[in-house]
Amino acid sequence: MNTLKKFKTHIILGAIIIITAGFIFKPTGFEIGSKAPDLAFNNPEGKVIKLSSLKGKVVLIDFWASWCGPCRRENPAVVAAYKKYKDKKFVNGKGFTVFSYSLDKDLNRWKAAILKDHLTWEYHVSDLKGWQSEGSRLYGVNSIPTNYLIDGKGNILAKNLRGPALDAALEKHLKK
Repeated sequence: MNTLKKFKTHIILGAIIIITAGFIFKPTGFEIGSKAPDLAFNNPEGKVIKLSSLKGKVVLIDFWASWCGPCRRENPAVVAAYKKYKDKKFVNGKGFTVFSYSLDKDLNRWKAAILKDHLTWEYHVSDLKGWQSEGSRLYGVNSIPTNYLIDGKGNILAKNLRGPALDAALEKHLKK
């Protein structure tokens, strides 16, 4: 009987742990098809730029940082996509741009990386709080690079696109 009580106790404790884990370890980020939450943060010059100000365009929300090697290696693909698609017409958007959200803490390193990597679009924002940044928390970002492709209506079309996958996703949504 004592063994049976221990067994039941272990089963109940196991169930409690599994149920609790379901509330603690929620999936991060937003699902494809959902509305992208607005972001409004300062650019390197201190001016607030809102993601919602880009309504009507297809936008890549790109979470990155100057200190992130994989981000810096991915930047040439983002630059190439920007140059190729910035003036194209899409099914749900006219033109393409990038809304870069930096997880930097150092303003000068952030600015230098923008110049060095030729990130020529005008939408660069950060709150300079690193991993404690409000934007990354809002989007559930727990690793970088992370990105979301949104249409002109602000709906998420795709996420975590790298290299050729970004190009393919943009091609897929071009107006024929």
